[in-house]
Amino acid sequence: MTPPPYVPGHGLLKDRAVVITAAAGAGIGGATARRCLEEGARVLISDTHERRLTASARELEKEFGADRVASLVCDVTSEEQVQALYGLAVERFGRVDAAVNNAGLGGTADLVDMTDEQWGRVLDITLTGTMRCTRAALRIMRGQGAGVIVNNASVIGWRAQKGQSHYAAAKAGVMALTRCSALEAADYGVRVNAVSPSLAMHPHLVKVTSGELLDELTRREAFGRYAEPWEVANVIVFLASDYSSYMTGEVVSVSSQHP
Repeated sequence: MTPPPYVPGHGLLKDRAVVITAAAGAGIGGATARRCLEEGARVLISDTHERRLTASARELEKEFGADRVASLVCDVTSEEQVQALYGLAVERFGRVDAAVNNAGLGGTADLVDMTDEQWGRVLDITLTGTMRCTRAALRIMRGQGAGVIVNNASVIGWRAQKGQSHYAAAKAGVMALTRCSALEAADYGVRVNAVSPSLAMHPHLVKVTSGELLDELTRREAFGRYAEPWEVANVIVFLASDYSSYMTGEVVSVSSQHP
């Protein structure tokens, strides 16, 4: 089954300031940056890959205007760099209306053979990095009395898969972090939700996942195809917009996968 036609923007994020991590390239983060801009937002994108980040920012600036696009290299394992990212957002845009925490690291290793370093790196980027960015955003949004955070979890936080103990534990942690921080943030008018994609195809996934496994996962999807990154980005935009104004602490599955 082929993907549906691309959905045009409807101004859902007009004049909002959005910070997006891991937004260089053709994955979910990059698709989210483009969707937010198409919906009228001003966007600060970050990534650890400086060359790809610069190329992505220049492409978006050319299409949407340099006044609406900013970029900064950010490693979410560094509290100093996370603070610099949110400092730039306030300096450039004056506020942070939405934060999309997309940075994460996967990999495949059976637990019996996994090293502490493998476990720790996946947890530090995927879970603790999400915590650092959520914390930084909340500190700004608390003062504003408004804001939205959208975390990128994964269906693997719910469903078991061999070789994914570290990644599954991290993503399940992102879901729990989302629910608990949402209850706290509600006291000052801030919402926190997450998306939980099953299989969204992008170049990096192809590099780190075997063709056999991708074929198997694709067959499990009800539509018989993987999601396009922009289809996940559409749900992120919905959660960042006023259309989801009564939703907080929710983890929204973006999936057609069946058992």
